[in-house]
Amino acid sequence: MDDESLSEWAERRDAKIGRLRAVLLISGNGPQGSHLNPDAPRVIQRWNGHAWEPYGFAANLAEAKRILYPASQEPPTQIPVPTPTPLRTGTGRHRKPKPPGPNER
Repeated sequence: MDDESLSEWAERRDAKIGRLRAVLLISGNGPQGSHLNPDAPRVIQRWNGHAWEPYGFAANLAEAKRILYPASQEPPTQIPVPTPTPLRTGTGRHRKPKPPGPNER
């Protein structure tokens, strides 16, 4: 049997508990992309393992993103930039061949 065990399934399901999502408050034709109405208010919902429950409120898309992704608001850390290595002399595989000299023709 290729089915996963019940404990593996429960671990996968429990890992999703606490996940947040933003849902538009505007009534319409069902779910839409968040980019379509960036100024529309949103309800923040939290997954409790069985259903989405109300968790908070956001006035617009920018505020919803601050709630959903708080780690991205931290200032970026300085990442060391590797120093470039200069090309060395030689006849490497991808080097352009030198033109023949005056005595080599």
